[in-house]
Amino acid sequence: MHIPDGILPIQVTAAGYAATAAVTWYSLRKIKQKEDPRQDIPKASLMTAAFFVVSLIHIPIPPTSVHLVLNGLMGALLGYYAFPAILIGLFFQAVMFGHGGLTTLGVNAIIMGLPAIIATYIFRLRKIGNQESPRKNGVFGFLSGFVAIGLSVAMFVAILLTSLPADLNAVVEQAAIFALAIAHLPLMLIEGVITAFLVVFLRRVRPTMLDSL
Repeated sequence: MHIPDGILPIQVTAAGYAATAAVTWYSLRKIKQKEDPRQDIPKASLMTAAFFVVSLIHIPIPPTSVHLVLNGLMGALLGYYAFPAILIGLFFQAVMFGHGGLTTLGVNAIIMGLPAIIATYIFRLRKIGNQESPRKNGVFGFLSGFVAIGLSVAMFVAILLTSLPADLNAVVEQAAIFALAIAHLPLMLIEGVITAFLVVFLRRVRPTMLDSL
């Protein structure tokens, strides 16, 4: 789901950087408002490393393959730390693996980082009503992972369809984009299940990892 260099026009990549700067500033501002902003830095560092490595895990879904993203899990576990963590992970993926690009770093950060923040609010809904339970953690964990990937795919498709270079065959490119989007539908379920399993597991063995959200 990484958009590479050379696909998007300069005005879109510039807008991506502007939006990323704004969301990063807002995220850091919210982090500084916490009682101890440094408390979750080790957890954020661990999840950044996981996000960085997980793009190497490819799942074959003919006629293409997809890779894990975990932005919903990061939103559920990190809150506002998720956006800068994803931004850092994307930078190193672009530099070291060639996933995405430096000109499209801002756009890719928005595509994967904004849904992570939305996943944070989805996961917080587990606290509404009665006391937390493993079932509620699992349900809202699943929704966090599922919705985050779905939103990322929708943004990915919308940006590409509205920004295709004029010299490309629009019909062929649109067919490829839609095929890639459809291939991510099973990934939505996979990431939902992974997120649900991990939040239930962490609530059982390390509840403090979820208490700050």
